[in-house]
Amino acid sequence: MNDHLKDFIHYLVVEKGLAKNTILSYERDLKSYLTYLIKVESLNDLNKVQRLQIVHFLAHLKEQGKSAKTLARHIASIRAFHQFLLREKTTDNDASVHIESPQPERTLPKVLSMEEVETLLETPKAIDQYGIRDKAMLELLYATGIRVSELIHLTVSDIHLSMGFIRCIGKGNKERIIPLGKTAQEALGVYLNGGRSMFVSPKHKDDTLFLNHHGKGLTRQGFWKILKKLAGEAGIQKELTPHTLRHSFATHLLENGADLRAVQEMLGHADISTTQIYTHVSKARLKDVYKQFHPRA
Repeated sequence: MNDHLKDFIHYLVVEKGLAKNTILSYERDLKSYLTYLIKVESLNDLNKVQRLQIVHFLAHLKEQGKSAKTLARHIASIRAFHQFLLREKTTDNDASVHIESPQPERTLPKVLSMEEVETLLETPKAIDQYGIRDKAMLELLYATGIRVSELIHLTVSDIHLSMGFIRCIGKGNKERIIPLGKTAQEALGVYLNGGRSMFVSPKHKDDTLFLNHHGKGLTRQGFWKILKKLAGEAGIQKELTPHTLRHSFATHLLENGADLRAVQEMLGHADISTTQIYTHVSKARLKDVYKQFHPRA
């Protein structure tokens, strides 16, 4: 069964060209699924899997307190796996065909107000290479709305300051060009013209844009630690995630009249329905403002 999983993962990498994190998610979900089939259902032959075993596995996940969103993701992974097995003639039926996905609860993303963003962006002080780097990272994130995973994989050659844009490789290896604002250009210029060279190590010839104190590319965890530290210094009480500035970028653009399609393209969303959640955020924020300030609210 593990050999079939390896074949499926190879198919996702070579033929589908999915992003590394997406592939890891498929692999993680399917490993737990196959482990359940072997240990709980005593099944070692994927051709003998029936719909009932999949239902049992999903019930097992639900008993563990998994959310509707997690269940839906597992179902998508299992469905794709069984379709692959059928196509490869490993099995003669698709046990997942009549499994329905639960409707995930749609929670509105947490965003910062424009004042909070301003405070956060002003927190890093350009008195050393760390402040210069952190200022450039935050300004870039808020200026472009890119994901943190995209931020840490940017290279120096992806930045085009004179033309005012960056080149970003997103999910599914899709390239997009995103404009830069003047403030982000200035912060990046300071970093590239001096701050970055202080991180460069003779041992590591790394073209990655943002480096750590070892001269290697900054990791997602490294960025997360920096963000939490800066948020604490800025006195921001809201719960932050690595995506907070991305959510704030999209919400503030739409609040100020930006076209939904343009925001979709900048964010790199394949489906506009994903972008539309930010219109709900804007409406929710308007209601909060109304309730707070209208005398008859």
